[in-house]
Amino acid sequence: MKKTYPIEVDCANCAAKMEEAAKKTAGVRHAVVNFMTLKMVVEFEEGADPKTVMPAVRAACKRVEDDCEVFL
Repeated sequence: MKKTYPIEVDCANCAAKMEEAAKKTAGVRHAVVNFMTLKMVVEFEEGADPKTVMPAVRAACKRVEDDCEVFL
């Protein structure tokens, strides 16, 4: 399952850091952050609950870039 989330990030480098952090989160099969559209597309592993996984994705993104935001 894929879902798209609006994000807030200030630079392309920070967006790349967010993408890498999201990809490493348990329950995420793949993630792409588009700095130009300010969106994150997350593909979840089979059986993963987005409501459980996304708070972990948000926390991982905050660890690498504390002034970013992922709107759930």
